[in-house]
Amino acid sequence: MSTLDVARKDFLDVRRAKVIWLIGGLYAAIMALFLYFGQTGVSNPNVRNALGGLTGIGAVFIPLIALVAAYLAIAGERESGGIKYLLSIPNSRRDVVLGKFLSRTAIVAAAIVVAFLVGAVLTLVWYPSLEADVFVGIASLTVLYALTYVAVAIGISATTASRSRAMGGAIGFFFVTNVLNLFGPFRFAIEYLFNDLAGLGISNMQVMFVQVLLSPTAAYVRSTPLAYSADSVSDIYPWFLQPEVMVAVMLAWLVVPIALGCWRFERADLG
Repeated sequence: MSTLDVARKDFLDVRRAKVIWLIGGLYAAIMALFLYFGQTGVSNPNVRNALGGLTGIGAVFIPLIALVAAYLAIAGERESGGIKYLLSIPNSRRDVVLGKFLSRTAIVAAAIVVAFLVGAVLTLVWYPSLEADVFVGIASLTVLYALTYVAVAIGISATTASRSRAMGGAIGFFFVTNVLNLFGPFRFAIEYLFNDLAGLGISNMQVMFVQVLLSPTAAYVRSTPLAYSADSVSDIYPWFLQPEVMVAVMLAWLVVPIALGCWRFERADLG
């Protein structure tokens, strides 16, 4: 077998997982509500406003879809003993990590794309214009954002030997980089660490850059002006906080956790 064989088998095993499609369906329902209320009682509704609100909700909600879909991909197999069968076919350990990543990526991306397709249909019904370039831009950034959390979940799953540890790692990562990031404490902690403790005196913009480096959520939120072609962004923020750089940060979050997961899983004692 190969990476693609592992991905195909895993996809067939988990594609009917109700919890993944339930959360994906809930996201589609939230999208429908935002689009509905965005045009209710408005003489000239603009889909950009609804998508802006949806981005904020998606920043919290999307990681849940990704983490639930992927955090047990390898750790669950190790705890059940199924990993020994999977490796005896034979597959390399790298094939397992990459194959699991590809299959969970396909499932999560499909759930989000379906939600946006539903949203596009509703937009055509309720709004004067779909503004396809903006819609596709937000959808693309959202899929990329979701896949960063799939990568993190697979990386965590590859480095843990039990379901409980994988769950704890996924919850901890989500809480620190998402909840604390969106509600302030994450940034305050960075300022305290670099300025108060280390005495580096880094600027507010540099603190923001450290924040996006350490949080896919921060990178996603700051990447969304790219979908709106917001020229004003370049006048406000330095180059390292431009939306294009945020996309590069998310791509790094896509690659690094998988690389680390492969490295750790190659060296793991599977008993």
